[in-house]
Parts: sequence; C-alpha cells; structure tokens
Amino acid sequence: MPRAVTLLTVVHGWLPDVERWLLSVFTHCKSDFEALLVDNSGDARMAGWLQTRAAERLRLVTLDPPLGFSTAVNAGIQAAAGEVIVLFDPGVELTGDATSPLLEALEDPTVVVAGPFGLRGKGTLKEFEEDAGPDVDAIEGYCMAFRRSDASAVDGFDPKFKFYRIADIEFSFRLRDRGGRAVAIAGLPLRKHEHRLWEATAPDERDRLSRRNLYRFLDRWGKREDLLTGPRTEPQ
Repeated sequence: MPRAVTLLTVVHGWLPDVERWLLSVFTHCKSDFEALLVDNSGDARMAGWLQTRAAERLRLVTLDPPLGFSTAVNAGIQAAAGEVIVLFDPGVELTGDATSPLLEALEDPTVVVAGPFGLRGKGTLKEFEEDAGPDVDAIEGYCMAFRRSDASAVDGFDPKFKFYRIADIEFSFRLRDRGGRAVAIAGLPLRKHEHRLWEATAPDERDRLSRRNLYRFLDRWGKREDLLTGPRTEPQ
C-alpha cells in the first residue's frame, strides 16, 4: 500500500535500540507512515523477534547473509512504499513529531535532502563539520529525509561504502549534484543515543575504514568544490 512516508532503519543487532526506535516512531509519527526494518544482523534470534512484530504499518526486509551498509540501505529504498523516505540510525529516538517538519521541507522542490544534523565542508571537501544551516553541504545519516524518486534516480547509496562513515555525505552529494539543496532543520524532537556501529568497531579499524571511505568520496567528488555552499553568513 502506498504511504506518504517510509521510516527506514537498518538493524545490525542491539534489540533494545530497535524496540526503543519502533516505540518512538509509533508513538509520535503523525503522518501516513510505514516503518521499514532492514535486518542486516545475521542473527536468527533477531530475525525471529522482528517477524513477530510485523504488522500493517511495520514491514521487514531480511538480508541473509548480511551485506554492506549502503547495500542494506538500498534494499530498504527499493522496498519502501513511501513517497518520502526518512532514514534513521536505530540509536535515534523520536520524542515528538519529527516527521512532519521533514515532509514540509521536501514540499519545496528545490530541497532534495533534509534532516536535523547538517554538515558543511571546512573550505574543503576533505573535512566536514557540524553546521546549523539552513543550507548545508550534507545531512548526517542519523536522520535524513529524501524523496524515493530522487534516490532511485541516482541509484541510491554507493554500494562501495560497506562501512557507514561518509556514506551519508556521498549520498547527499549525489542528490545535490542534480541541482538541489540540502537543508538542516533545527529543533526537531529527537534524541541521539549510543551509535552502536561506531562503538562496536575497534578504533584502529574504525580509522582505517573511515579513511578508505574518505578516499572513495574524494575520488568521485574531490574536484567538485562547486557543491560546497561556502562560508556561513551570520545574520546582521
């Protein structure tokens, strides 16, 4: 059944996080939504629990064996029934209706991606920092909203990004390369809890995988300074 919005998350494990995310979504989302879980855990117990939760507004995609982060997200994008997709990290908890402002932002045809956590290049494509926007260079994958049709037009996330770091920046640039804007929305009612993939990866391995993804990003976008929004202008 078509829906206005698909709330999508990729499950790598950590059942309490999934329960908390689901409860917050069903408690606070006011839109015509579905929740779509991509089970990338490779855990039979997780798969069994998720299958018992399937309902009209809760659907499940199981990847067996587990795949890389971007490929898992793309499986969710392909399965989504919503015109708009909001991708969440399962460590995020909604504390109010965070979905409606994201849908409103995407009613502007110039906006291709929106979310609460914006990033801006520090005068370079090699380093990004948090920025309140509203216009930013990229949206962090903790919570990012985009049209399903736009994601399909750019073939989704780059499957070479098997580790999650920088995959959200690269996807933001794919969307913006077609002429659209990335917009950060302040004050959305949500809370970030522990980021499990970050915490579960050894620091040396984390650094190695992050560097590899940065090189992948620069290989594609390293000469596209035109996609940087430039220094932020403070209000007079």
